[in-house]
Amino acid sequence: MNDQELQTLVEKISLESFGKPFCHQAYFNSRLKSTGGRYMLNSHHVEINKKYYEQLGAEELEGIIKHELCHYHLHLEGKGYKHRDQDFRMLMKKVGAPRFCSALPDSPKTNRSAKVLVYMCKECGQTFQRKRKVDTKKYVCGTCKGKLVFKKELTLE
Repeated sequence: MNDQELQTLVEKISLESFGKPFCHQAYFNSRLKSTGGRYMLNSHHVEINKKYYEQLGAEELEGIIKHELCHYHLHLEGKGYKHRDQDFRMLMKKVGAPRFCSALPDSPKTNRSAKVLVYMCKECGQTFQRKRKVDTKKYVCGTCKGKLVFKKELTLE
C-alpha cells in the first residue's frame, strides 16, 4: 500500500463510519516508532505507522485510521478531541475505534531488568548505588571526600 491508496482508504472510512468527508492528507510516516498513528493539530493531516499495516494487516490499520479520524472530526467541530474527553470516548465507541493499537510482534519487550552499579569509598568504606555510571576520576565520596572505586554491578528483577 502506498500513500495514495492510504488517502483513498481514509476518505472511504471517514464517509462510511463518520458520515463526513476527510479533506486533508493522510500518509505513512516511517519515523513513527511507538505509536500506530497521529493526528496533527496544526495541519489536520493524519500520519500512519506503516509497520502496523505490514505486520498486523488491514484490520489493525482500519482501527488506527478510525481512532485518528475521531481526533480529526472532533477537533474540527470544536469538541473534546483528547483521549480523556467524554466526546472522544463516546465517538470511539460509536464507530468501533480501538483506544490503543496492538503491540507489534517484532518490537522489543519493555520488561527489562534494572541494573544497579555499586561504588565504594576507599577511605571510609561507604557504598553508593547508582543507576548511571559515575566518573570515579571526577567525583569523590560525599562523606569524607575520599576516592571512589567501582565495586560491582547488580541486576534487579
